Amino acid sequence: MSKTLILLFHPDLSRSKANAAMATAAARLPDVEIVDMQSAYPDGIDMFRDGESEAARLLAAGRIVLQFPVQWYSTPPLLKAWQDSVLTRMFYVNYETEGRVLEGTELMVAATAGNVPEAYRPGGRNMFEIEALFAPLRATANRCGLEWSPPFVIYKADKLPPEALRAEADRYADRLAEACR
Repeated sequence: MSKTLILLFHPDLSRSKANAAMATAAARLPDVEIVDMQSAYPDGIDMFRDGESEAARLLAAGRIVLQFPVQWYSTPPLLKAWQDSVLTRMFYVNYETEGRVLEGTELMVAATAGNVPEAYRPGGRNMFEIEALFAPLRATANRCGLEWSPPFVIYKADKLPPEALRAEADRYADRLAEACR
């Protein structure tokens, strides 16, 4: 069984319901490492200062999960900064020793959205299917030679009652455990 690395990009995990519940459920699984990226990099991430340790973290993983709340149809700013710093370092600066080695690693997006699933479809309130909003991440995975795994999404994330939220978090943990078999 290989290690699953969950990079959690929530701007303030202490105020989160859904992302915190997902992390708690995932933490019960063996061989899962969860990194609260906002706590790790409160002042932002830098290719030269932080790139080596982040590259090492990725290279030690058998699967990478990018977990985040969808914010204005995109990822939180720190996730984009992480891509710019870490993936640029690995795939443009140190391709032979880092990027090439990471190729073939599975990448999964685990996201929370505040609206209902019906809002994420053509003609819906948000115009696009949720997976269309992940197109830049899928393109990045393709460019980096990472194996794209279907995304995991919790809808109505900030409106679910506690028992429904626990059920969704357990569904997340089940999905992570299935992929490890």
